[in-house]
Amino acid sequence: MQRIQYHRYGGPEVMRLEAYRLPSLGKGEILVRVKAASINPLDWKLRQGFMKLMMGRRFPRAMGMDFAGVVEGIGPGVTDFTDGDEVLGQVPMMKPGAFAETAITLSNLVIKKPATLSFAAAAALPTVGVTAWRALIDGGRLKPGQSVFINGASGGVGQAAIAIAKVFGAVITARVGPLSFPNFADMGLARVLDYTQPLPNNLKGTFDAVFDCHGSLTSRQEDFLTKRSGIAVDIDPTTGNLIRSLISSKHIFVRGVPSILILQKIVDLAAAGQFSIPINRTAPLPEAIALISELEAGNRLPGKSVILMG
Repeated sequence: MQRIQYHRYGGPEVMRLEAYRLPSLGKGEILVRVKAASINPLDWKLRQGFMKLMMGRRFPRAMGMDFAGVVEGIGPGVTDFTDGDEVLGQVPMMKPGAFAETAITLSNLVIKKPATLSFAAAAALPTVGVTAWRALIDGGRLKPGQSVFINGASGGVGQAAIAIAKVFGAVITARVGPLSFPNFADMGLARVLDYTQPLPNNLKGTFDAVFDCHGSLTSRQEDFLTKRSGIAVDIDPTTGNLIRSLISSKHIFVRGVPSILILQKIVDLAAAGQFSIPINRTAPLPEAIALISELEAGNRLPGKSVILMG
């Protein structure tokens, strides 16, 4: 079996596609033959050493969290799955390994995949879908018909946020980069703004929820955009965002903690044709390191990039 792993923290140059052997299944674990795995910025941030104090220095370390595949083994205590079940979900953040032919994960991080969803479409959902739901619905308390401003709307979380806001019938303003601007012309949004341009003065106090997916809005800009009764939500764990969330009830910081309850809501919507994340690029596992390196360098398109295992 092969997987993408690294033997020290660092840049794209430390990634290797290498043979590996998985340990025996422990309590509550399942073995999955991975069919597709989606790429998130957190994947390369972990490899860069973003959380090395918590993750430690035991190498090699594998990469990848979001996947869809087929169950091939059941550990002690697992009763919800059997061999052959098609599933989607995540591997634990502290033990990545989805960019691989097979992976071990906890059964409580996985749900069954509807037959109507492809493996690629299913793999694109977990992190971005759950994060966007937590930000808009749990953090931003978005209600049907309210107005929402989504900054950095072309990324995976931004695309998920647009899909969720549409389900709730929200009036959506999206802010994207100039290269992504043409892709949003036919999405049925109230406004599409170029983030290289200043915020229009007529947007002052307009929005019930302001969701900064990109991390580029200042506190002053969020306050400018938000109604008096509105909420600004951040997901970038900067010191400023964390402090603002502690001292202001109008500023919320949200972590994309896995939740199979939220993931099931997202998957149900996707299976009903009400939620989808565009897939911009795919690559087989032998070509995935090059794709990850491109994304890490900033060469991105709206939506998600997915590794296909064949």
